[in-house]
Amino acid sequence: MRTRVKFCGFTRVEEAVYAAHLGVDAIGLVFYPPSPRHVGIDRAIEIVHALPAFVSVVALFVDEQEALIRKILEQVPIDCLQFHGDEAPEACRIYGKRYIKAVRVQENTEISKIVDGYRDADALLLDAYDPSAKGGTGNRFDWGLIPKSCSLPIILAGGLDSTNAKRAIEETQPYALDVSSGVEAGKGLKDKDKMAAFIAAVHQGDRTINDRKI
Repeated sequence: MRTRVKFCGFTRVEEAVYAAHLGVDAIGLVFYPPSPRHVGIDRAIEIVHALPAFVSVVALFVDEQEALIRKILEQVPIDCLQFHGDEAPEACRIYGKRYIKAVRVQENTEISKIVDGYRDADALLLDAYDPSAKGGTGNRFDWGLIPKSCSLPIILAGGLDSTNAKRAIEETQPYALDVSSGVEAGKGLKDKDKMAAFIAAVHQGDRTINDRKI
């Protein structure tokens, strides 16, 4: 078993390249203007073209207009789309791209019904609910709300950092972890030491799970 890792919200080329060399599986680019981690097309192109092979690029959108998404896809080499708003299933699949649907989890969130609606998604990303923000808050939700079995891979987000990544893996065994503020020196500014520490914590969590199976 190996837990995949996505670092989200890059705004600087050198930090994305550093993350790639640490072994991150994917980097996230935020195309949501209200976010402090928002990047324009020109900066996104710079970041993507600087990345080495075998690092996936995920584009994050929040209830964005179809025309703008298509414009970005025409210019930026994107591997996967992440929809972090209230997008209907049909709005996610019209681009012919692999996609992730984000869910902001509350006590009454019926995850199984959401899975039924987005059954062609490549993964379900579970994040903390915040009435004033669509993500990147650094808040955590109750991991006990995560279903024990799910037909879609689960990506765990929300309030993760190097101090709890190992425990997150041990308790939930997700397909992947997605972190933004937990590896930052400031909003949109990634910290190299925090990124390295997070990757190390993930490796520790994976070793614990694999040792249990021996």
